[in-house]
Amino acid sequence: MDSQQLTELKADINAAKHITFLTGAGVSTHSGIPDYRSKNGIYDGVSESPETILSADTLYNRPEFFYRFVMDNMYFPEAKPNKIHQKIAEICNQKGELITQNVDGLDKKAGNKHVTEFHGSLYEIYCTKCHKSVTYAEYADSFRHKECGGIIRPGIVLYGEAINGDRLAQAVNAMQNSDLVIISGTSFVVYPFAQLLTYRQAGAKVWAINKTAIPANDISAIIGDALDVFSAL
Repeated sequence: MDSQQLTELKADINAAKHITFLTGAGVSTHSGIPDYRSKNGIYDGVSESPETILSADTLYNRPEFFYRFVMDNMYFPEAKPNKIHQKIAEICNQKGELITQNVDGLDKKAGNKHVTEFHGSLYEIYCTKCHKSVTYAEYADSFRHKECGGIIRPGIVLYGEAINGDRLAQAVNAMQNSDLVIISGTSFVVYPFAQLLTYRQAGAKVWAINKTAIPANDISAIIGDALDVFSAL
């Protein structure tokens, strides 16, 4: 980690009036939650494409297959927020917002009061037939709703489904109101999430804190482990 870059990042955070964080799965790997496409990620070695498994078509036509995949690979109810979640929460609660691709709920567990879960949450669970909310414990017991027999699902955006309009509007508004954007833990290639950068204020500075470079121009980048960087802030 470059000490000069860290000093510049700290100065930018202190000077900013409003900060928006854009985060992905790499933020939660330090909490024991695997990412998606890397070696040992949840898509590693799957029998069918992720676009097929995590689709509305599979949810309704092969509900048991869908259920077993998400329960075995995506739920980590004992996971705890790490230093990255905690530091982002601390900054957001003072002067910022977080737009996250993560569906694990750890940012809210960290006490962040300004979170937009862009792709929804695994813990916003409901019955697709009667639309009643369902607890995680009930879902862990069965994908069939005991009250009406409907299929239970997590409130995440599946392949083929649109991003929730309110969440999209919140994300765009956050970008337009921020003079500093910090990207971390994401390859930044999934759309429309990656497109959010186009809505930033003219003159807003952008930092990326990632193990790999992201495909974006005119940004300052720290290539390294985000846990080390956020622990030093």
